Amino acid sequence: MNTQHWMSRQFFSFYVTWGVFLPYWTGWMIHTKGISVSQASFIMSIGLVARGLSTLFAFPYLSSRFSSKTLLNGAGIGTIIAILCCIPASSFAALLVANLIFHFFYPALMPALDSAAGILVQSKQLKNYGKSRLWGSIGFVVAGMILTIFTGALGDKVIVWALLLGISVFVCLSLMPAPVVLSDKPNTNHSKKAGILSLFRVKHFILVMIIVILLQAAHASYYNYGYIFLQEIHAPRYLIGVIINIAVIAEIFFFSIADKMFRNFSVGAILALAALGSTVRWILIFAFPNVIVFSIAQTLHACSFAMGHYAFMKYLIKNIPHAQIPKAQGMYSALALSWSTAVFTIFGGYLYEIEPRYAFIGMVVCTIPSMLLALGYRKLEHKKEAAVSI
Repeated sequence: MNTQHWMSRQFFSFYVTWGVFLPYWTGWMIHTKGISVSQASFIMSIGLVARGLSTLFAFPYLSSRFSSKTLLNGAGIGTIIAILCCIPASSFAALLVANLIFHFFYPALMPALDSAAGILVQSKQLKNYGKSRLWGSIGFVVAGMILTIFTGALGDKVIVWALLLGISVFVCLSLMPAPVVLSDKPNTNHSKKAGILSLFRVKHFILVMIIVILLQAAHASYYNYGYIFLQEIHAPRYLIGVIINIAVIAEIFFFSIADKMFRNFSVGAILALAALGSTVRWILIFAFPNVIVFSIAQTLHACSFAMGHYAFMKYLIKNIPHAQIPKAQGMYSALALSWSTAVFTIFGGYLYEIEPRYAFIGMVVCTIPSMLLALGYRKLEHKKEAAVSI
């Protein structure tokens, strides 16, 4: 089996669905289910809390007892059931409950895939993480481009059906043969000894985690309000998907060059560059609320998201033991991609209702501290390098 191709296929099929969910799910609830922006913000925030509980506790616990392949299959099937619950939901309460189930299963697929990739890299079966991960970004773009056509012709009601179709394809692919190491059950005794708290004893883990939490939290307004903000600034409806996907095209470009271009960069340096690019991105959107500048600012997603994610994976592969990778991924997904985003989704929603542009400039309260911390971490790395060279 070509492991590189298998990992690329899994990333592609999952991120096709992420390209439907991330930009469009809030809009689907608002425009199809008839709820307000604040109600949609509340549902997404509570959903992120559920996502955090799933990835911080349930995912690491299950990963210590089941193989990576089993977890991918189980989470995929659970996601299909949850989407089927969302379709008939006709009240705010019903939609909230259905979304809680959905957010428990669906986002767990992301750390499960990255954990699988980390295990394959450490076992020398996957040579190039960035090369496989860029196919995830390509999948995101493909989904956005195709969905734009259908939403323009048929309206936002097609969003949920596109997501259901995408997840069904992902599950079918996950049920097919996978690299043998991903079917191996974890060593239970070793997993018990290596609890999640042992991660905090890994050098600089807490500092790196704080930096990536701040970096990812800064995307809260973009993820949840970017779609409706583009409507606010009168972007042509048929171009909204294209504009959203400029960010992912930039992400694809970054992942295609990351392993070669940033091989000799330290984790701290990459994180500092990511924070700088993120800060510039939100300032541009605030200062120049028009379609052209928003489109240009989208290219900085290569810094704000891709660079930060790549830096964390680089740190994880180099410093975290094999058995601890799912726990580290679960913590990253819960704290950086879920709970912090939930907090700043509420914060961004409050600012958005005052003035839409405020939701974006408000995100610099995350990016500036993350940049300062990243520069501090880079100094620590320099000291370590100097000590080793003596």
